[in-house]
Parts: sequence; structure tokens; C-alpha cells
Amino acid sequence: MRIVAGELKGRRIEAMRGHNTRPTSDKIKEAIFNAMGQFFAGGMTLDLFAGSGNLGIEAMSRGMDTAVFIDADHTAVKTIKHNIKTLGLEKQTEVYRNDAFKALKVMASKNMTFDVVFLDPPYDKKWMTKLLNELLTLNLLNEGALILCEYGVGEEVAYDESKLEEVKQATYGAIGIQIFQRRD
Repeated sequence: MRIVAGELKGRRIEAMRGHNTRPTSDKIKEAIFNAMGQFFAGGMTLDLFAGSGNLGIEAMSRGMDTAVFIDADHTAVKTIKHNIKTLGLEKQTEVYRNDAFKALKVMASKNMTFDVVFLDPPYDKKWMTKLLNELLTLNLLNEGALILCEYGVGEEVAYDESKLEEVKQATYGAIGIQIFQRRD
């Protein structure tokens, strides 16, 4: 895998080994960031179910100041740490091995808030609606925050239209993408 744009453009990152994760392809990653805005003017990102850290690292390359990476898998956390060390991003990142829902509660207890959130849970779990509700309930989103949801086609994602605005919805083969923005 490689970084598509920004300060780290062209740099390679290690992918997760095995079949437990599905790295977001460069083509889909490019489409996601085109829809979200090519570059960012700082802020904090959350890469939940981070796998290799591909999306959070891409966001940092494109201008995010800091990133928090969460994954429950030991190998994923090891891969993320390797990638951020290789790219010299250790001082701007935090990496945790934790269950996603527990991690969200911990971040809320620390009054952490995010400007960009990447949600890419295992497709068979169908957790997207629950994750969106948790982000809102726990007040983890800054004003105007963007949320990328990547899920298996066929999953229905319900959301509170008074709090989130859908920016984009697309399908890429078996992958569904929705991007939301927190309403002010």
C-alpha cells in the first residue's frame, strides 16, 4: 500500500498480513478523500478498526495534525506502530489495542473530540448505526466533523438526520461508502 497524496505521497506502508482485514484500495481511498476534501487544515482524526492505519495515515499526510488509531487485534496494533515509526509520526499519534466501543467511552472520559473519523468495522458485524449513535451520544465529534463509513453492501445505515448530514454515498463492488458531516 502507498500514501496517495500530501506530504508523505508515494511512501509505502505495510499492510496487515492474513485474512482478518481488508485494506482500503488506493482507488477507493482516492475517491473517499476526493469526497471529503483533498486536504485538511489541521485537527484530530480517529481511525477506528484501523488495521494497518492506512486511512488515518493518509489523513495525516493530507494535513491532519494528530491521529488516534484503535484496533482490537494485536497484529494490527503492531503493524500500525511499525508504519507510524517508519514514517516518523510517533509524536503525532496514539495507538491503542482495545474494543471499539470501550475505546469510544475511554476517549469520551478524556474529553477527546475529533474532526475526521474513519469507521471500517468487520462487515459481518453490521455495527455502523450503533457506532454513529455512540459518536453522537458521547460527544466525540467537533463542529463540522466528517465521518467516513465503510461497510458491506446491503448493510442499512440509520442515522439522526438532525445531527448528521450525508455528504456522499457510493458503492464500489461489494463495498458501501457513506460520508457524513456533523450538523452545527
